[in-house]
Amino acid sequence: MRMKRNLTLWAMLLTATMAMAQEDQSVVKYINPFIGTGAVDANSLMGNTFPGATVPFGMVQLSPDVKDKPSGYDPSGYDYSQKRIYGFSHTHLSGTGCVDLLDILVMPSTRDLQSLAKTNDYSSAFSHANEKASAGYYQVKLDDSGVNCEMTATTRTGMHRYTFPSGKANNLVFDLQHGGKSIKEIFDAQIRLVDPYTLEGYRILDGWQRYRKVCFYAKFNRPVTAKVFRAYNNVFTDGDWANGRNVKAYLSFAPSEKPLLVKVAISPVSVANAKENMEENPGWNFEAVHQQAVASWEKELANVRVEGTEDQKAIFYTGLYHAYIQPNTISDRNGDFMFADYSTGKLPAGETHYSTFSLWDTFRACHPMYTILKQDRVAGFVNSMLRQYDTYGYLPIWQLWGTDNYCMIGNHAIPVLVDAALKHIPGVDVDRVYEAVKGSSLREHRNSPWKIYDKYGYYPEDLQTQSVSITLEESYNDACVARLAKALGKTADYEYFEKRSHNYRNLFDPSTGFFRAKNSDGKWLEPFNPLQYGGNGGNPYTEANAWQYRWYVPQDVPDLIKLMGGNKKFTAELDKFFTLKGGEDEKNGNASGFIGQYAHGNEPSHHCAYLYNYAGAPRKAQYYVNKVMTEQYKNRIDGYSGNEDCGQMSSWYILSSMGFYPVDPANGVYEFGSPQFRRVDITLPSGKKFVVKTNRKGKDDCYIKAVKLNGKSYKKDYITHSDIMNGGTLEFTMGK
Repeated sequence: MRMKRNLTLWAMLLTATMAMAQEDQSVVKYINPFIGTGAVDANSLMGNTFPGATVPFGMVQLSPDVKDKPSGYDPSGYDYSQKRIYGFSHTHLSGTGCVDLLDILVMPSTRDLQSLAKTNDYSSAFSHANEKASAGYYQVKLDDSGVNCEMTATTRTGMHRYTFPSGKANNLVFDLQHGGKSIKEIFDAQIRLVDPYTLEGYRILDGWQRYRKVCFYAKFNRPVTAKVFRAYNNVFTDGDWANGRNVKAYLSFAPSEKPLLVKVAISPVSVANAKENMEENPGWNFEAVHQQAVASWEKELANVRVEGTEDQKAIFYTGLYHAYIQPNTISDRNGDFMFADYSTGKLPAGETHYSTFSLWDTFRACHPMYTILKQDRVAGFVNSMLRQYDTYGYLPIWQLWGTDNYCMIGNHAIPVLVDAALKHIPGVDVDRVYEAVKGSSLREHRNSPWKIYDKYGYYPEDLQTQSVSITLEESYNDACVARLAKALGKTADYEYFEKRSHNYRNLFDPSTGFFRAKNSDGKWLEPFNPLQYGGNGGNPYTEANAWQYRWYVPQDVPDLIKLMGGNKKFTAELDKFFTLKGGEDEKNGNASGFIGQYAHGNEPSHHCAYLYNYAGAPRKAQYYVNKVMTEQYKNRIDGYSGNEDCGQMSSWYILSSMGFYPVDPANGVYEFGSPQFRRVDITLPSGKKFVVKTNRKGKDDCYIKAVKLNGKSYKKDYITHSDIMNGGTLEFTMGK
């Protein structure tokens, strides 16, 4: 008997020890969803992230909205400085500069239904002291009602757990008008109580994204005992549905000491598909769904292990978390999805259709990072973009909820697709990619009037605003097309696009050393102030100034150095770029994270520090890259120096902290910077390991003294994609 008891005790200790070891190996514990959700003072910025529950690349992002009518200043629906919650909606954008989504808002209340419907105010104060967030989970206690609110999610469903105070009414509001006319027009909506346990509906709207349809299917673990519906200014105390605009439902449930559980499935296609999507979450075990969400994040992140401080790990793994929130799954469980022309398609078994492609941002670092760390997703991203080409005639510019909103400039799906093709990512059809990148580079569409471009060899500012930025960015995209054409033996195409890829030279002014705007008469646009910022039109530069676009020739940096007078002159001008003050009166809301004129808070500057490598001054690259990482990334609410931009701000840090970064995002070359960790272990898709090791002791040990690759001395300032994917060990000797 004693032996049996001892064996039982030993088994319990062994189980506990194994659980502790597994916890010690966990990386999800380092995720801090509050990074980027607020500002701590007037000099810091928000990353415009949200703290709510989601799973990797999921359709649902279940998160609190702290304003009834969010704007471009809080486009994720959340701002840490706010003190009221208006409800919990099921779709959110992460880190963007424009607002949209925020669909199917739910809010608990202890007020009676008639009062709710009459006042139409159900918001509540809250305190951050009563708020928590972690991977796949969000919780807050509402001050006004005392309701404890918990959220978790699957790919296509959100799950709510509301614990009401004893003796208080158990009521819910479903709001299909949330967002209002300040950000979007709700054309039509419907909400219908199918039975006491089931609510369904849809809303059709126009906002940043033109025309969207969002359908939902909701289930409750307790029956509805009373209901009030609202449409337009009408309140219906009888009946079971409402149609039109300003559509809301107020539902009452019998008070209970047990939590009220709510499951909401969504679909871009139909209510029937939303109902089918609910099969992802068939039961009522909130904790099981929560643990499933945690496990999905652990699986997604655990192929990279880093050794560093607790703050470094939080920044790194939260960065991966933010980079893996989107692109979002936009196909239903049965394979149905919406084409860019609003028709419905059916995917082959096992495939996923994705959307939310913030390509002007993410082509720079996020997508190259995916080709190393998330190669199993890349073909799905590529094929999703190709489906837009099939129906729209050109690749995505900024695609959201399955269609293009035309935001930003350039054709930056091109480098993403070319990079995937040249890296031979499994599941990527190279011939189909080439057809799409060539077609998108010849067929005119918004901000890409190719006939003008071919006629002048640049975009004249009097015929196409943002002309300098577009000319430089299209020159880069043409270089990518030429690269793929050459690889496929398409000589005539290669020569055409290679020639066009040097159009940036036509806007270089040797007298000033800047890329400047010309009109169609060939004359420089005057007056010229290199500190003057442009926004998204009405100026030659996009969200930047001439100083920041001075360095955008990633396809041929040696030629840029030659244009500027050689290595010594180039380095001196880069030095000036990183130290020059001024222009404060000229900058706009996208300008932040300044080191001189370098603005890390927005994408045009992101590659600039690494340009020192090309001019024989790698120590300066190491200094500035280290300065950005140690000063502009923090494990707190103001952890980003600008919009997180769907993973780009995070991806810059992830790659840079490992020691390398792609100046040219589609040539498979990664420039060395200043690795931050003592060790990084990457498990590659092949099962091989790529390890980065350093002797780094602190933030001042930022300079590379020597490099070894697989034990042999390595003299280059870069490493190739093939070297990484072959596995091995990259070892840096670091020092002050």
